[in-house]
Amino acid sequence: MRIPVDRDSAVPVYRQVELWLRASIEDGALPAGTRLPASRALAAELGLSRITVVNAYAALEGDGLLVTRTGSGTFVEGRGGGPPLGAGATEWPLWQRMLPVPEKVTEPAWPVTDRPDLISFTGVGDTRLFPVKELQSTMGEVLRQAGTAALDYGSLTDGYHPLQETICQLLASQGIRTAATGVVVTSGSQQALALVCQVLLTPGDTVLVEQPTYNLALDLFRVLRLRPVGIPVDRSGMRVELVERALQQHHPRLIYTIPNFQNPTGACLSGERRHQLLALARRYNVPILEDDYAGDLRYEGRSQPAIKALDPGGHVIYVGTFAKLLMPGLRVGYLVADGPVRDLLATHKRAQDLTTSPLMQRIVDRYVTVGRYQAHLRRTTRLYRRRRDALLTALAADLPEVAVEPPTGGLFAWLRLPPGVTGNALLPIARAEGVEFAPGDAFFPDPADGAPFIRLNFATRTPEEIALGVTRLSAALRRFRGAAGVGDSGATPNGVGR
Repeated sequence: MRIPVDRDSAVPVYRQVELWLRASIEDGALPAGTRLPASRALAAELGLSRITVVNAYAALEGDGLLVTRTGSGTFVEGRGGGPPLGAGATEWPLWQRMLPVPEKVTEPAWPVTDRPDLISFTGVGDTRLFPVKELQSTMGEVLRQAGTAALDYGSLTDGYHPLQETICQLLASQGIRTAATGVVVTSGSQQALALVCQVLLTPGDTVLVEQPTYNLALDLFRVLRLRPVGIPVDRSGMRVELVERALQQHHPRLIYTIPNFQNPTGACLSGERRHQLLALARRYNVPILEDDYAGDLRYEGRSQPAIKALDPGGHVIYVGTFAKLLMPGLRVGYLVADGPVRDLLATHKRAQDLTTSPLMQRIVDRYVTVGRYQAHLRRTTRLYRRRRDALLTALAADLPEVAVEPPTGGLFAWLRLPPGVTGNALLPIARAEGVEFAPGDAFFPDPADGAPFIRLNFATRTPEEIALGVTRLSAALRRFRGAAGVGDSGATPNGVGR
């Protein structure tokens, strides 16, 4: 136990030990039940006399913070009513007081209550469908075959080479032709987004985004002091006819798009708009950051080529992830880039965290190459399609006044609430009814624009749970209207809601 002791201080040494232990108990660093070192052992460790430690313990025991149990030792008995951790300083150093106020970031996208019967339409995928046993088996195979090599740093530049080659084979099915040297393996797609922003942008730069868009990308832009400018979305994705004017007016340094099953709306960018967006990016010399978080989860309709597949000239940086279809905790994503920017991204990646977990990279590579990934993808797509259909059926039956555009893939349905109802105001009532969703304000550069929207993740729940959740949501809406005196008129059932 490393207790700081100043032998030149006017404060007696036993008192210094007492005060340090008292503060650690009161701020929770030493919780109740913690066993403290024996007085003789602690005295030897600190280079003090035993009576010094005994006196410190006695003072704390007298205040009820410690208890000595014969034959067992000295234990923390409880927590005092002192200040929380970090509150002991009367005034922080000047350099800390000069720091900028931290940006507000999105609330967690997973359940925030411990109600056992809560139906939460948040999160990513259904944890009950995660291939835990298959990944356990794969991990065992990797450790048997690779041994300690799987636990070393591995490549400190761009990733585990066999996984890079495997990613190239997966991307070939989407029309993206790239070599392993064009792939940088990252710690999830979020790190890939951050690397691109850090390499290409500086604080104050503008980023063109879809409106609405991925909430954690907006958080990233705000933390990096970037300025997101929104381009409205309709059922065919970003309204590209509005992009050129925004390019001329705002001079953005990056275009961020989710062309497949856009988060949160579920819209899919049309083929014509993909070509138009790429042409504009070339004309105005602005890179495109293409985020393909769930492009393989298609339930109907024709697949569209990735924008990266249309780009032979290095204008597009493509980002993908295994997290949404396997397990978020794997934290394995990747980016694909051509030209000098690829090496710059790899260099920044190495400087930040040395490497993405070599063990996780090997596990993902093994899992994919033996065919388990494709089988899991097919099974997951079938299940999620049924859940999407269950949600649309339930909404039509119980919430016909809510506008929703049926998603053709992905994880999310985007709902526009009736006039006078906002997502943030409805959420606490919904939680009381036993259902939860993501309010729409987190998905807009200007949160006020998202007030009448909510996002439902249908992938996390069974059809039976979805039906019950929508019933509870309908009850919450009735309670809200009753409390607020909001009428039922003015809604447009089955509309796009934008």
